[in-house]
Amino acid sequence: MTPSTLFLAGLLTSLGMSLAIVVYLRVPLRRILVELCGTTERAAFWCAFTNVSITLVPLIFALQYTPDSKGGPSAVLEIASQLKWALAGLLTTVVIVGWILSRFIRQRPLVTTAVSNGEVR
Repeated sequence: MTPSTLFLAGLLTSLGMSLAIVVYLRVPLRRILVELCGTTERAAFWCAFTNVSITLVPLIFALQYTPDSKGGPSAVLEIASQLKWALAGLLTTVVIVGWILSRFIRQRPLVTTAVSNGEVR
């Protein structure tokens, strides 16, 4: 395989992996965003924004890898090296999105009842 073919194969594999994660997270992410944003339109925007981020950041990381033109390692190892960078970008994006969402998710207060003079509070 030529270095260009290896590079494109790695990019296509990275894109497929990113799209699979977007599909996997779509429904739970939309539910959380509707609750946090209050409207479906706002949630749709932030869901689209997150999907674009989860798709593009791994591709940007994968673009940083250039295959060895001397024909050193095998094609599988070359693609695996490129996927390593794509996975690093994917993990980074998912962790950042998760952290941001965790900051805005309202913590449910513990429901306690106190009985004082026959009143329930």
